[in-house]
Amino acid sequence: MFSGIDEVDWASMEHAYGPADDVPELLRGLASEDPAEREAALDGMYGAVHHQGDVYACTLACIPFLFELVVDPGVQDRGGVVELLTSIGGFDLDEDDEAEIDEDEIEGAANYAMAAAAVTAGAGVFFELIADEDPGVRLAAPLALATLHRHPVRVLALLRERLPVEPDEEVRLALVEAAGRVALRHRPLAERVGTWLGLLASRAESPGLRLAALAQLARCSPDGLPGDVVPVVSGLLREMRAAPDESGGPAEPAAPAAGASPGGTAARDDDEPEPVASAETGRGEHVVTPTLVGQLRSLSAQENAGRGAPWAADLLRTLHVGLDDRVGDRTALLADQLRSPDRRQRIDAVRMSGGLIRAWRGPYEELVALVGEQLSDPEPRLAEAASHVLEELFQLAAPAADALAARLAADPGGWVKTWAGGPPGLGSTVKALARLGDARAVPALAAALEREQVAHDVGFAVGHLGAAARPLAGPLRRRLADVELDENAYDRASPLLAGLTALRTGEAAPEVLRVLRGAPEYRGEWLRTAALRALGAFGPAAREAVPELRALIRRPGTASATEAAEALWAVSGDADAVLPVLIEGLRSDQVHDRRAAAVALGALGPRAAVAAPRLRGLLAHEEVWLRVDAAIALWEVSGRSRESVAALLTAWEQNRHVRVRVAECLARMGPVPEGSAAAHVLRSELASVRRHNAMDGGYGSHDIHEDEKLLALCRQALRGTGKGSTP
Repeated sequence: MFSGIDEVDWASMEHAYGPADDVPELLRGLASEDPAEREAALDGMYGAVHHQGDVYACTLACIPFLFELVVDPGVQDRGGVVELLTSIGGFDLDEDDEAEIDEDEIEGAANYAMAAAAVTAGAGVFFELIADEDPGVRLAAPLALATLHRHPVRVLALLRERLPVEPDEEVRLALVEAAGRVALRHRPLAERVGTWLGLLASRAESPGLRLAALAQLARCSPDGLPGDVVPVVSGLLREMRAAPDESGGPAEPAAPAAGASPGGTAARDDDEPEPVASAETGRGEHVVTPTLVGQLRSLSAQENAGRGAPWAADLLRTLHVGLDDRVGDRTALLADQLRSPDRRQRIDAVRMSGGLIRAWRGPYEELVALVGEQLSDPEPRLAEAASHVLEELFQLAAPAADALAARLAADPGGWVKTWAGGPPGLGSTVKALARLGDARAVPALAAALEREQVAHDVGFAVGHLGAAARPLAGPLRRRLADVELDENAYDRASPLLAGLTALRTGEAAPEVLRVLRGAPEYRGEWLRTAALRALGAFGPAAREAVPELRALIRRPGTASATEAAEALWAVSGDADAVLPVLIEGLRSDQVHDRRAAAVALGALGPRAAVAAPRLRGLLAHEEVWLRVDAAIALWEVSGRSRESVAALLTAWEQNRHVRVRVAECLARMGPVPEGSAAAHVLRSELASVRRHNAMDGGYGSHDIHEDEKLLALCRQALRGTGKGSTP
């Protein structure tokens, strides 16, 4: 094995972490008889040689040796190597990708293409592996064939031929998944695959296999799904729950053993985990180094411990992806899962509920109430998952308000979470209740303010509570007065300043002024900005700060001068003093400072009409956010909406993330004329079932809140409850 490996000039190549001269050792490690060494080698391949899916020259050089490994029956864990080859060769570079490649990416794109060609050329070996004695190899081979082989008709025929004789249930599911992959990659075969999947969904003996067929049918041929898909799937889940596990009894929703090992077995008697990788220190001491591969296996084992069908969650996720915008069906299916006696099925349903609500708009009252019911379950992972989902929902969490309050009262130890690598933060139950504006969160926030280190997000929670948080004004002032103005001042003071800003606590002006005057050099600009925003929020109640603010605006063109000018206007109403500073801010080299100046000018309204030509000149700027801020400010200072609306609607189409800001302005302008371009845009947004900021593969903690805010603003703009405008 590995003939010619030492003849490759590995040292001349690089991977993600430098010279690739360690690659031969990794390849030999994949063939080791030591499980820990094999795992470490696989971890190294993914971590360096195929880092985050990248393909380097050394990755290409590995391909022949990886094929040697997968066809050698003496090598253990070959399924992992098959998966690695599938990942290396499975990158699709479509025409759109090719059009976007710049000169710096040409080499990388060429590597992807060469990897795909090299692995595809050898993909015939996977035909033999489909019947390998090793179940792990049989599990990986179907997807490799579906992804890499040039003859999909042959692949599909083999998958169908193998299914009736395959003894392992999980491998049978992989065969069905591979058929779905063939249909997705080769659309002319979708109808043929859909017909076969439809037969499996109705006739297969195993409920798991029928569920797998439905999941793939939803992905590649959704029109073939039965009209009653929700009761059908619910019935299959009940069958699977009633099926006996390997011990002969019904599958129990038992919690995982405290000492479960990555392989799913109990830990050794001495409670020490099996080493999964090792390194030698300079002193010759043997140190156990956990690998990412090992951690993922361990996490998967813990998640699946005690499950009668550990793959059911993956099948349901696949089904939900296939159902796509059928929000009613998905909601009904999740509601049924949340009523299941199987806690693990409910954990899965809670998490999938979060994903559904995060991406799609719909009526979720019943679903949210059911998620809220999980908060009282004694299984900590279930209650924790539910609280995290509810935390992201803001006002949509209202049906679970009482459940959140009960959970909060029962678990004071969870009010504040501490972390090894950062400041403490509020627990998700506290945040969820505060984001609802529910006064029952106030005692938890008061307790958080009494801790030695204040939670970093206390101020934001206070902001959502509004007037209900007024009792916290005193503690916020007291803690701010005690903050030492050293290099850690920003971390300690910013949560307190945010809370006082939200409450508009004008009586705290002396404490805020102390921070403004004594801000240290380290992150002092950030701290001054937070203090200036607080003083601006206090308005005339902070009149004693006027001399300090006048001194700060004498440095025109800087961020602090703009912030100080904005605060001075709010406190004193002296437009003559702040106008020159803000106009100068529009000339700043920093886009952020120009945006801040535009927003501040807009707050002056007609008093800043002299700035209209400069704001108009920014409507053609390349930075979309600056164009939006300038357009809004132009309307606010001139009272004329036509050119501002045109710029705002252009930005709306160019960048979905500006839509909330645009809609806020349209709502304030007053009734949007029926039949206008603005009305068409707003109604189109309201008609969309997908959230405007939904992302594939990622999300933000405020995405749902921002989208619901957008919907409310669109309705408000169409109803015309704003202040009106002049054409």
